[in-house]
Amino acid sequence: MTSPRLIVGLGNPGPDYAATRHNAGFWFVDQLARQLKVSLSPQSRFFALVGRQGEQWFLEPGTFMNRSGQAVGALARFYKIPPEEVLVVHDDLDLPPGGIRLKQGGGNGGHNGLKDIQAALSTPDFWRLRLGIGHPRNLGLAQPVVDFVLARPRAEEQTAIDIAIKRCLDVWPALAAGDYEKAQRLLHVSPS
Repeated sequence: MTSPRLIVGLGNPGPDYAATRHNAGFWFVDQLARQLKVSLSPQSRFFALVGRQGEQWFLEPGTFMNRSGQAVGALARFYKIPPEEVLVVHDDLDLPPGGIRLKQGGGNGGHNGLKDIQAALSTPDFWRLRLGIGHPRNLGLAQPVVDFVLARPRAEEQTAIDIAIKRCLDVWPALAAGDYEKAQRLLHVSPS
């Protein structure tokens, strides 16, 4: 199996969005970068915060969510990173808060960040680490989806998401080695 060479966290830039559900991908990459002692710094040619450790690149697009492909495509093209070596970490409405799924390819589920990355890479065949944030309908909220993803999680949801991120960080060695099967085995169990 091929190790991921580009690890992308999705979110919206700026303090107004930092604590919102849509930024779960940023939360993961921020914590992973801290854990690995990788510093992320602005790189205008990639429209993103970028860090590197060995052959692995870490990226947080500085564009807004629906233009994420601009940053991902720019770095992937420049360093000749094929889609199957790209891992995109993002929030997912179809999973409950704290749910995790790791998969390669598939649809975008209406996620504008994924949609733009698929367009930029000309394929859906990149890896996705999906962090569940729940859906307002399933959480008993009358909020429209757009307002829901751009709002802060409630305390119990934030706790569940934080636990999921911690589980992903614990599984990082398997992911970093490209052992997606082992990572899936470890992640696709219900947290105890």
